[in-house]
Amino acid sequence: MTTGRRGRARSEQARHAILTATATLLAASGYEQLSVDRIATTAGVGKQTVYRWWPSKSAVIAECLLDGYVLSDLIEPAKSGDARSDVLSWLRALVDFLDDPKNAALFRALAAAASENREVSDRLYQRFSGPLHTSLVECLRAGVRTGRIRDDAPVRAVADVLIGAVLHRALAHIDIPLGTADGIVDALFSGIAVADREAHRSR
Repeated sequence: MTTGRRGRARSEQARHAILTATATLLAASGYEQLSVDRIATTAGVGKQTVYRWWPSKSAVIAECLLDGYVLSDLIEPAKSGDARSDVLSWLRALVDFLDDPKNAALFRALAAAASENREVSDRLYQRFSGPLHTSLVECLRAGVRTGRIRDDAPVRAVADVLIGAVLHRALAHIDIPLGTADGIVDALFSGIAVADREAHRSR
């Protein structure tokens, strides 16, 4: 047994059913179609059971994010020092992930929930955006250390662009064509990569 946010003991089985139902409905129907009634029905519990532990559907979504019921596996770049190759492999994997309509729909649903509820926004940053941004910055800094990226490159800003470039297309229902990852990486690294001759001298 665990204790709910409002101080009442709650069944772990019921909690799991509610969070699983929320994650399933969110991915299938989006945030606008999600309701406490639908969550309760899908979970096989009473509506008051949901409200006893969470004040709103957004609060349930926030706990889904915190506990890994959605976005359970974060796609992170490697940090081999070959930053261009590492970033390109990561970006291709993210494009492939978002190419699945269910995954793209989940991102749109989470963005809608985050725009209405600060707690969901904070949880989304804690679970996804923040760790991903940190991982990208570390990947780019590894490239600086190996002489592949200029030491004055604005790595945090580059990480912002990398995340936003693909997610913008997913959130806006814009198809992500083949070659998008390569084009983004080519454009960014043309500005931050050390010139071939200089890179050779640094080795």
